Amino acid sequence: MAPKIVQAPERNAPAAPAAAPPSGRPTLSVVVAAYNEEDVLDILFARLGEVLASLGESYEIVCVNDGSRDRTAEILAVHHARDPRIRVINLARNFGKELALTAGLDATRGRAVVPLDADLQDPPELIGEFLRLWREGYDVVYAVRDARDTDSWLKRTTANAFYAMLRRVSNVDIPPNAGDFRLMDARVVEALRGIRERNRFMKGLFSWVGFRQTSVGYQRPVRAAGKTKFNYWKLWNFALDGITGYSTVPLRVATYFGLIFALLAMLYGIYLLVRTMLWGTDVPGYASTMVAVIFMGGIQLVVLGIIGEYLGRLYSEAKGRPLYIVESRLGFEPDRTGNSPEDSHGNADE
Repeated sequence: MAPKIVQAPERNAPAAPAAAPPSGRPTLSVVVAAYNEEDVLDILFARLGEVLASLGESYEIVCVNDGSRDRTAEILAVHHARDPRIRVINLARNFGKELALTAGLDATRGRAVVPLDADLQDPPELIGEFLRLWREGYDVVYAVRDARDTDSWLKRTTANAFYAMLRRVSNVDIPPNAGDFRLMDARVVEALRGIRERNRFMKGLFSWVGFRQTSVGYQRPVRAAGKTKFNYWKLWNFALDGITGYSTVPLRVATYFGLIFALLAMLYGIYLLVRTMLWGTDVPGYASTMVAVIFMGGIQLVVLGIIGEYLGRLYSEAKGRPLYIVESRLGFEPDRTGNSPEDSHGNADE
């Protein structure tokens, strides 16, 4: 897909040095959420560093270690020691990609922010094009996959079905085949920081906040190293979060099911009454009765499950727990009390 470009006023963005001081505000923040990515991190920083250096902009890289059980934390610490522009947040446990990404966005200082997958399936070379469109006046520039050739047939089919359903049932226009890889202006990130819901579907939030958006097409390569952490069960739960987070249509469907089957039951009752009055009664059909009872029981369980999904979300929100817990940080300045975040444990995001 070619970039959709319209005329827009150019941003007044002063030139910045390639390396901003730690206390200064960089032009660009790159957020990398990592979970058990020890095999790819060295490749990531080498390639990303080369791209960012070629842009001639000041930058920072905010890395979130999402409770990794391998050497991810150690490797991130080594790279931070080599380059203080690489800042590290170690979460107390694995909170999931959506919350790890949230932690990274919360910590950024840049005038523009780019979430980037650690596996390099989102090519950092597109960041230059993102910046160009951002300077033309767009607040969000998101990458769209031209094809899903690297996915299996099942994943392609289910992904297409999910996006088709989401477009029908949601009042938010979520572009298909667009992931988290995008550039966002700082005011977009600030709007996202104000949304503290627990069950997060970030692609939906990116679209929900609005602002002026455009797209850039690209071919997505295979992982640079390591194995994917997603499986079909996680993708199923991810889809449920997307649908229940942005639509109440499933609840309406449950209501329609109830009305339809109540009407059918009433019509069937009238039919039995008329037949009995005209022709008498036959021997009861136990088989048909059992089928009807089991079928209606299944429908009721499905409806209860739909209601339970929404009640579960309300329960999670009502508990008011922090979105994530930070175990330690590297490269962050001390807070106002003089305590260094690098030595802190159990810090929440709020």
